Amino acid sequence: MASSISTKPFLGASSSDGSSFGSLQPSSKLYAPSLQLPARRSHPKRLEIQASGSTYGTYFRVTTFGESHGGGVGCVIDGCPPRLPLSEADMQVDLDRRRPGQSRITTPRKETDTCRVASGIADGLTTGSPIKVEVPNTDQRGNDYSEMSLAYRPSHADATYDFKYGVRSVQGGGRSSARETIGRVAAGAVAKKILKQYSGTEIIAYVSQVHKVVLPEDLVDHETVTLDQIENNIVRCPNPEYAEKMIAAIDAVRVRGDSVGGVVTCIVRNVPRGLGSPVFDKLEAELAKALMSLPATKGFEFGSGFAGTFMTGSEHNDEFYMERNGRIRTKTNRSGGIQGGISNGEIINMRIGFKPTSTISRKQNTVTRDKHETELIARGRHDPCVVPRAVPMVEAAVALVLVDQLMAQYAQCMLFPINPALQEPMESNKQELVQIPH
Repeated sequence: MASSISTKPFLGASSSDGSSFGSLQPSSKLYAPSLQLPARRSHPKRLEIQASGSTYGTYFRVTTFGESHGGGVGCVIDGCPPRLPLSEADMQVDLDRRRPGQSRITTPRKETDTCRVASGIADGLTTGSPIKVEVPNTDQRGNDYSEMSLAYRPSHADATYDFKYGVRSVQGGGRSSARETIGRVAAGAVAKKILKQYSGTEIIAYVSQVHKVVLPEDLVDHETVTLDQIENNIVRCPNPEYAEKMIAAIDAVRVRGDSVGGVVTCIVRNVPRGLGSPVFDKLEAELAKALMSLPATKGFEFGSGFAGTFMTGSEHNDEFYMERNGRIRTKTNRSGGIQGGISNGEIINMRIGFKPTSTISRKQNTVTRDKHETELIARGRHDPCVVPRAVPMVEAAVALVLVDQLMAQYAQCMLFPINPALQEPMESNKQELVQIPH
């Protein structure tokens, strides 16, 4: 695209045909006969647009790479603070929670998803330079997708990738595959460790709905729910009774070659106040963007969400009160821990809706790449319900947003002494500095 910016000539400069761009006479005080100015370019400089969509974050920047049936996947983390104790084992915990083949209600693809850090860590500490994390693909079956190279899978990204790029990777969906999220989960593990060490922030997600099985909100205490309670069953629901109902719902469609969707609830405890910015960079807007970029997402709400539309202002407002320690709190939390786009220190809670897995083994009507109607029975290994494995993905996405916002808040508002009458330190649970080896 050629630049539409016009260039006004300098006085006294010559045009390409040797004539003057001005009509200044020698008597003018601005006249300088020895002044030599470069001629205007005959070809205007072209403007370039970079819009690849594989990077998130401003201060803590994460770029994911790789495809589902290529050599491997991973991420590059740029902006990670130095001197953070970090190892591959820190990332492997969440990668193991995300990996395929965990149980009968997940895809049977067998991948260990073992990560390797290629740069950015020395002597067990981050160096401040980019961290590259790689995970190889070891159980690819590209031949399972031979039919899909000819026909589009309904509700998948096959057709839109062709519409946009005119070419695509037909093995497993390429970049649209959930396998791309390995890079996000690895980076999210780093972000979670930063948040935990700096401010004691905890991010916990769990499955609150599978198809028509809905976990009542009052059965989970967001102040006390633990990771162990969530990881106690294969569907990642903290209530054992409803976990069994959810598993049964998934089993019922799995044996029929079909799929179902669900909802993941995510809470954030010990959130520093002040995260997020007014207008376009509101905290809930950043969370929505990151979470809705996950594969198969169809809905996002935080706090009271759509249920709040049925309430009056007097019913919905979170009234303030003073704690004994002099801290301002809210009696209720229908705002979901965010007001005016800025965190208020209460628990942030949000819900993310996931559609049924698009690739199913039942016969469906579709169209071929050369525009003929046909039928398709998709092969390959796919989750009958994505929400159990989406739990660590949601946590990672939230962590990436919060650590980026934490660094933004520190950069803008913590350079000078805070106003103790109105503000409080962000590092409420800051750990001792790491001893640097000599």
